Amino acid sequence: MVASDSFAEFLREQLAPLGRITMRRMFGKTGVFCDGVMLGMVTDNTLYLRVDDHHRAIFEEAGSFPPLNYEKQGRTIDLSFWRASERLFDESDELVDWARAALVAARRVAAKRARMAPVSGGTAGAEAASLTFMVGGEAAVFARAQPLLAAMGRTIVHAGPAGNGQAAKICNNMILGVSMIAVCEAFALAERLGLEAQTLFEISSKSSGQCWALTSYCPVPGPVPGSPANRGYAPGFTAAMMLKDLRLAQQAAGATATATPLGAAAANLYQLSVDAGADSLDFSSIFRLIHKPQGKI
Repeated sequence: MVASDSFAEFLREQLAPLGRITMRRMFGKTGVFCDGVMLGMVTDNTLYLRVDDHHRAIFEEAGSFPPLNYEKQGRTIDLSFWRASERLFDESDELVDWARAALVAARRVAAKRARMAPVSGGTAGAEAASLTFMVGGEAAVFARAQPLLAAMGRTIVHAGPAGNGQAAKICNNMILGVSMIAVCEAFALAERLGLEAQTLFEISSKSSGQCWALTSYCPVPGPVPGSPANRGYAPGFTAAMMLKDLRLAQQAAGATATATPLGAAAANLYQLSVDAGADSLDFSSIFRLIHKPQGKI
């Protein structure tokens, strides 16, 4: 189903007690996000929401706990909840956060032998069948799934037990988010020093500054004709999705007592970018924020 403006407004109003609600099209359905983190999915006539005890209490206090119905054009949208309040790891407190919930969800799915794996490569990778699959699960299940994944991707990696694929995904995207910001900062500084963007690209793409964010996804128009910067930052991978993954990485870092200062700084910058209205733009649009004069961010 396609969420109309009125339906979007209805959901934002009903889910407002949880935080800032946004929605965007994903895989032909409608993803629901709370403060940049995916909260649920609208599929057919059901809105599936992931809730913990804290969120459930908020719903109950706000009086918007089920039934929650939306009737429009003869449709009724039912509300379904996935509870995530159980003990998430052995020998751990009931610490329910997005990062742990994601890993636990992967392990629950694995127990049912469902086939799913995080991917990297964005829209372009999907269209070119060049995605990278990060697969967690039993080796035997991976072996059976590999031929199917090979039809959709170029790189298929068995990351280990169920949940490791999700771990690899958030670590990879933290690298990407931090490196994209570094590339943006370099181009902004180069411009103010009088160095042409094309010149910096030609030097850095063949020097120690070479990285994917520069050579394949350059955040300034010109050097890489196929990059989103040349299409008004039409998204391949949105800023909101990057923020979601960076927040997951930060929550995982907190849960494991891992210092990730650059990851934290990247999450803060992407939050500023999303708050400024770039949520539906490509994540490389962070250049617009960084390019502003000092003191304006």
